Amino acid sequence: MNISPSKENILRKIREALTHSTPLPFPQSEGNNSIFPPTTQELEIEFAEQFTKLQGKFIFCLNQQELAFQFNSLIRKQGWKKIYCREEGLLNLFDSQLTDLLTNDLSGCDISITSCEALVARTGTIVMSTAKASGRTVSVYAPIHICIAYTKQLVHDVKDALQSVKDRFGDRLPSLISFATGPSRTADIEKTLVVGVHGPREVYCFLVDE
Repeated sequence: MNISPSKENILRKIREALTHSTPLPFPQSEGNNSIFPPTTQELEIEFAEQFTKLQGKFIFCLNQQELAFQFNSLIRKQGWKKIYCREEGLLNLFDSQLTDLLTNDLSGCDISITSCEALVARTGTIVMSTAKASGRTVSVYAPIHICIAYTKQLVHDVKDALQSVKDRFGDRLPSLISFATGPSRTADIEKTLVVGVHGPREVYCFLVDE
């Protein structure tokens, strides 16, 4: 195969570059130190502030009993009729009068309910994975998403969330780890912000103190 002089010149430069190592231009930037300063307030407060700035709806519960009360009260107040929830541990939250509202039809539900892997306080982000029974689509397919989380799941930054997932699963990581930062929103169309285009238009987070 004939190689033009211009291509040969490019290949020669590549071969020469590969024979010489290039030092890192900013060696101090490679390390474990976070570029973001630690928060000066409790992680619960930091997460609540960042989450609500992103139009998320935050509910703090002192214990499991208050969670069940607040959770069932919200469902009644909003008048949701079709609720999708596949996680066995969360089904215990429903009182006997609301269990009839559960549906297996994700495409036709009013809300979906999931747990999570972690909450990132610095960005107000919910970290989820396919290790939960909910799977890949539940948190994005329903028009409204409710996440149930606990204070022990709070971390400061994204890298801390990834490390907590790695510590939990080791070499058997879930096939998908997703990061949801508030309701879905886009300004692609005429630079007008639209909420709920590519995912839920509302996101609730119940945070339970432990």
